Amino acid sequence: MAEVTLEEEGRVLHLRGPAGERRFHAFWLRDNGLDAETRDPGNGQRVITLADLPEDCRLKAATLEGAEVVLDFAGEEKRLRFPLDWLERHAYDAPHDRTPGALPEGTEAWDAGLGGALPEGHLPTLQKDRAALRDWLGALRRYGFARVSGLAVAEGSLFEVVDLFGYVRETNYGRLFEVRTEVNPVNLAYTGLALQAHTDNPYRDPQPTVQVLACLENSAEGGESLVVDGFAAARRLRDEDPEGFHLLTAHCARFSYRGSAGVALEARRPMVELAPDGTLQAIRFNSRSIAPLVDVPFEKMPAYYRAYRRLSEIIDDPAMALSFKLAPGEAFVVDNTRVLHARQGYSGAGHRWLQGCYADRDGILSTLAALEAQDG
Repeated sequence: MAEVTLEEEGRVLHLRGPAGERRFHAFWLRDNGLDAETRDPGNGQRVITLADLPEDCRLKAATLEGAEVVLDFAGEEKRLRFPLDWLERHAYDAPHDRTPGALPEGTEAWDAGLGGALPEGHLPTLQKDRAALRDWLGALRRYGFARVSGLAVAEGSLFEVVDLFGYVRETNYGRLFEVRTEVNPVNLAYTGLALQAHTDNPYRDPQPTVQVLACLENSAEGGESLVVDGFAAARRLRDEDPEGFHLLTAHCARFSYRGSAGVALEARRPMVELAPDGTLQAIRFNSRSIAPLVDVPFEKMPAYYRAYRRLSEIIDDPAMALSFKLAPGEAFVVDNTRVLHARQGYSGAGHRWLQGCYADRDGILSTLAALEAQDG
């Protein structure tokens, strides 16, 4: 059974329930009312501003009616109702893991041991089966990576993957880009060289948050794709060298790209980015595009480089990577804020032709949330 009381002269609601004790400030409850005078019933957007609320917001009464808390506010004829489960989902007076490097909610760190549990989907099924799409997007959120088969072996077929959850993010590389050998490449991705695991376009602000790579031809010897969980790599560094981890989060790295005429892209962001509460937000790692590091104090630069080198070694560790070879009609999707991708070198014999494009992670999260809400 739940119980509610008022504290601090009505400025605080104290809720005791099965999940424990939770406190809510009166001004927070007033600002987050679920009624039509606070939020538009159609789109859920707030129709008031803080200027519409009393500065000294207080409660004069709080009662329980079934699975709801009913609140009456002092100084105004205002009554609000909050479901108990809504208050629990939005409780801010609850334990939070504030350890630097904590994983975001709904994610799971992984390494090569993930093996046969690779998240996969079949495009025709994902296009018509809502439950299959929900599960595939859920795996993509959890691991930051997923494969998909069943694409037409045709130019531009990768757009059908993006259509599952969002929209193509066009860049200076175009709506899509070709990944195959070129005589005078504007990017080392267009050669047969092996590429270290990296996140794409760290020199862009904002950086594309999703990348799709689809295979049209892959008869060359070698050229296997690899993916590495950047969150797992960062947490491994944190456990080995907490101070080095801190340095990579506390100082900005710089990234630059000037490989095409009329293009001069630069960005300044931490290599390992944390939210203020310590939760991992993003990994930016690209040895081809890193610019001179000038934001680290002189006396800390040696230790910063040691941490940078160790992170690079962890990323290169085969125990961190999943390896696979795409066949024509297959693609993979990566969360470019988290999962690094790479490829092994390939020879001149045969052909390797992939097409890539960028999209935005908010489309994945929005589509997934809508599907989960529909399924109740």
